[in-house]
Amino acid sequence: MYCPFMRIQGNHLTYQYPNSPRHVFKDLDFNISEPGFHALFGPSGVGKTTLARLLAGLENGYDGRFHAEDVSRTLYSYNTERLPGWTGVGDHLRGVTPDHRRDLLDRLIATFGLTEHLGSRFRQLSMGQQNRVNLARYLVQDFDVLIMDESLANVDEATREKIILGIKAAFSDKLFLYISHNVTEVARFCREILVLRGARRSPQAVSVRGQNQKDGRRPHQDDLERTMLEIVHAA
Repeated sequence: MYCPFMRIQGNHLTYQYPNSPRHVFKDLDFNISEPGFHALFGPSGVGKTTLARLLAGLENGYDGRFHAEDVSRTLYSYNTERLPGWTGVGDHLRGVTPDHRRDLLDRLIATFGLTEHLGSRFRQLSMGQQNRVNLARYLVQDFDVLIMDESLANVDEATREKIILGIKAAFSDKLFLYISHNVTEVARFCREILVLRGARRSPQAVSVRGQNQKDGRRPHQDDLERTMLEIVHAA
């Protein structure tokens, strides 16, 4: 069911790596609301993955607080995550899929272009194919928020577009936090882009409204370029 009040929020977040004098965040505030595709964007080393892992409960030792409204379960996927090399793709996906989501799995397999690879071992796949398998196994789980940390980094542009639009159509009641260095992609597909700027800058995060494409109709080029320019200036 669509929940317009879904929200994840951070207040006065301060974090630094153990044995490091440098803060990753210092009194960082942010707010991401409503289901849909949102993005974390910024240069390498600014703290995108750290914030994602904090949101998913995979890191601790921070000051400040997170607030999640109408969010029970947050999952985190990343592009270098691997299954055991001997694992059969089809057997693994069916094994991790709850019975009531088997139809969803079949749709994802088709959308992700994995049908011909179901009989392969995971280690036999290309990096892009492995990324698609890994993402599919998260999407068949029960979740409210799914963080996609460069989850489609090794997938070609046309396939990424098909997958993103397919996810947006099938999971309109879920909140996705998409991490990518592709400014065109985040400007085009995301509802809101949270641009991280580093602990030494004020504000540390700037929110930019994206074009939020939901089907095959691309946004007007002038609108897309305006959003891209706003993102780049924010960063």
